Amino acid sequence: MASLTGKEFSVYRPKEGKVIADTVTIPEPGPHDVIIRITHSGVCYTDYEFFRFNAPLALGHEGVGIVEAIGSAVTSLKLGDRVGGGFHNDSCGQCNYCTTGQDIWCAKRTIFGFGGYNNGTFGAYFVGKEGYVHKIPDGLTSADAAPLQCAGATVYTALVDTLKPRHRVGIIGIGGLGHLAIQYAAKLGAEVVVFSTSKDKEQEAPGFGASEFVLLSEPESVKAPVDILVLTGSKYPDWSKFLNTNVLARRGTVIPLAAPTQGPLTLPADKLFWDGYQIQSTLVASKAQHNDMLEFSARHGIKPTIQVYKFNGPETIESVFDKLKDGKVRYRAVLEF
Repeated sequence: MASLTGKEFSVYRPKEGKVIADTVTIPEPGPHDVIIRITHSGVCYTDYEFFRFNAPLALGHEGVGIVEAIGSAVTSLKLGDRVGGGFHNDSCGQCNYCTTGQDIWCAKRTIFGFGGYNNGTFGAYFVGKEGYVHKIPDGLTSADAAPLQCAGATVYTALVDTLKPRHRVGIIGIGGLGHLAIQYAAKLGAEVVVFSTSKDKEQEAPGFGASEFVLLSEPESVKAPVDILVLTGSKYPDWSKFLNTNVLARRGTVIPLAAPTQGPLTLPADKLFWDGYQIQSTLVASKAQHNDMLEFSARHGIKPTIQVYKFNGPETIESVFDKLKDGKVRYRAVLEF
């Protein structure tokens, strides 16, 4: 195969409210670099947020593709392997976080939006690091695997770090994160309660693994309190209703995943003090947990509900962003290259 070094291709950036194509070149692979030809990329709301704020970076962080070149020291991957990644791209490998399997918290980590500004998965190629791109199990299609690189990794790590087999788990929202959180929680052995604003989703929830459906406006109607409350929607709930021992059990854990990250998170201090409520901060999986997530997903038949869009340039990205903004994606958008 001819060398890919120096080959030009386009990445896609925000500029003045539009998505533009920008030409970059494939670098000479470093010892641990992996050059991936992207075949599919999930479109995450985080991509839209960076677009909305005109962040000067290459968009896309849920990529799946084929290994086409590797660095001299790469031993765990070979040409032709099908791999995924794009959000968590590197860490120092030496600090306490890295040596204890928590490399996502490394002070020198490289994650989407905070480094690698010419390297996104909305394009023909992506440069990954060995250990931070992950083999896709045969039981997952590339289109289904793409949203798992961020959305799946995020909800999986939040649950496995917190969940115990006896727990009841409440999921707020059946959406891009929520429909995956329901599946993972159910397959991890939890009894799953869905809280949703949409009555029309009541028939859909059991198919993902939920055993109970409660309207978001009436959380007190839940049959028994939940032990974990996972926030996957775009707004915070009415805390006066949810931080109630009839809804969230004492010592219960609240895990905010997709609620607004800008501005304050205001909670009633007396509820946290007297009922022992805890807030669990989480991000995507560290690299070992990411591999576990993919294997668990393939073994248990967990996959996102997706809408696939053939990629035809910046207008395709902008069209999907419009659908994301208007809440018209059920439930994850995937670009096919």
